[in-house]
Amino acid sequence: MTATLERAAEAPAGRQPWLSPLLRRLHWLAGVLVGPFILVAALSGAAYALAPSVEQVLYRDALTAPTEGEPLPLAEQVRVAQAAAGDGASLSALRPAPEPGATTRVLFADPSLVESESRAIFVDPVSGEVRGDLTVYGTSGSLPLRTAIDHFHRGLGLGDVGRLYSELAASWLGIVVLAGVGLWIGQWVALRRRGRSARELVRPERGATGARRLRSWHASLGIWLALGALFLSATGITWSQLAGANVTGLRAALGWSTPSVSTALGDEASGAAAHGDHGAAAAAAEVDPALFDDVLAVARTENVDVGLIELRPPADDRSAWVVQEIQRSFPTQVDAVAVDGATLEVVDRVDFADFGLIPKLARWGIDLHMGSMFGLANQLVLAALALGIAAIVALGMRMWWRRGPYRRPGPAPEAGALARAPWWGVAAVIVVGSAIGLLLPLVGWTLVAFVVVDAVLVAVRSRA
Repeated sequence: MTATLERAAEAPAGRQPWLSPLLRRLHWLAGVLVGPFILVAALSGAAYALAPSVEQVLYRDALTAPTEGEPLPLAEQVRVAQAAAGDGASLSALRPAPEPGATTRVLFADPSLVESESRAIFVDPVSGEVRGDLTVYGTSGSLPLRTAIDHFHRGLGLGDVGRLYSELAASWLGIVVLAGVGLWIGQWVALRRRGRSARELVRPERGATGARRLRSWHASLGIWLALGALFLSATGITWSQLAGANVTGLRAALGWSTPSVSTALGDEASGAAAHGDHGAAAAAAEVDPALFDDVLAVARTENVDVGLIELRPPADDRSAWVVQEIQRSFPTQVDAVAVDGATLEVVDRVDFADFGLIPKLARWGIDLHMGSMFGLANQLVLAALALGIAAIVALGMRMWWRRGPYRRPGPAPEAGALARAPWWGVAAVIVVGSAIGLLLPLVGWTLVAFVVVDAVLVAVRSRA
C-alpha cells in the first residue's frame, strides 16, 4: 500500500505532484468543516461511555432491591406496577430482576414520550415495594441521564437537522482519518528513503516548539487512534437516517439482515388465543398478569437461560408473546422465543448462534460502540478513545488558528491539486466519490461537489 501511494504521489517530468496535496487539502477542509461537531461528539461520547457507572449511583434507589428472600410471582409484581401506574396505563413489557438485589422493571407505553421511550415502574421483587418511576429508553434501558447525553451526542439536541449534520460529520470523520493516514504513510516513506528514523511519526517530536510541536502531537496521536476512530465512524453510521437506511437495504438485499422471531398466529391459534383456557384477551392492555409466569416458564425450557430478559405481551389477537434475551455483554445472548399465550405452545424461536457472520459482527460492533460488550473495561477504553479524538481535533483546530501547520502565511493548503492530476486520477476521484455517495449520500455528494468546485476555482484563477 505504501509503495502504491508513493508511486501515485510521484509526478512525471514536467508535472507537479497531486495526490499528497489533494489529501492534505481534503484532510484540512473536512477537519475545519466537521471539527467542531466531532469535538462535541467526542466529549459527549466519553460522557455517554461513563454514564452507566454514574447511573448506578445516581439512580441507586430505583435499581436496587434491599429486601432478601424468595421473589414474588411475576403476576403479583405486574399488578403492583399497574396500581402504581394508574388506570389507563398500557402495559408494554416486563424485565424481571436479573439477579438478587436488583429490581424488576415493568414498562408502560406513554403517548407523551418520544419513540423508543417507556415509563418504567421499578418494583422490589421480594417485598413488592415500588422503588422508582422513571422514563427509560431503548433496549439498553437507558435512564434519564444517559438518554439526555445520547440525544445530544447523536443530534446536538436539534432534532432532524442535528441528526443530518451528525450523519455528515460521522461520515466525514472516516474521510478525515483515511486522508490523515494517507499523509502519514507518505511522510513515513519519505523519511525512510532519506535514511531517517520514522520514530517522530509515532511519538511526539522531542524539542519541537510552536506549530511543529502541535503537528507532531496531532500526527502521532492520530495514527495510534486511527483504527478506533474508523470503527466509531463505521458503527455510528448504522444509526444515521440516510446512510443507515442504505446500509439496512444493502444488508437485506445480500441476505445479511438480523433474524427476528415471528409472532404471527394462524387462524386456529388466533381463535384459541381469544377463547383459551387462560382467558387471555390478546390486546396488550388486557393481558392477564398470570400469563407472564406461564410464558416465562415455557421460554426457560427453550432457549432463554440468562437473567437479562424482556417479556412482551402480544400486540393483538393474532400475535404471540415474545421472550427476548437482552444480554449484550460477552458472550452475547440475544435468543428469542415466541409463545402462544392461549396454548403455551412455542410458535417460533431465534438463536444468536444461528446468526450469519455479518449479523453477528453488526451486533458486536454496536455493543462495542455503546460500551456494553465488556462492561466497565469497554466503557473506559471508549472514554479514552473519545477523549483522544477530542485532543486530536483540538490540536488540529489550534494549528488552523495559528495559521502555521501548512507553511505561512496561508491558512489552508493550496487548492488546485486535482487540476494537476492525470485524467485517470480525476476519473478515479470522481468514481470513488460517486460510489461512496450511493451508500453515504451526505458525504459522497459533498465530496464530489468539493472536487468539482475546487477544479473550477483553479481554472478560473488560472485564466484571470
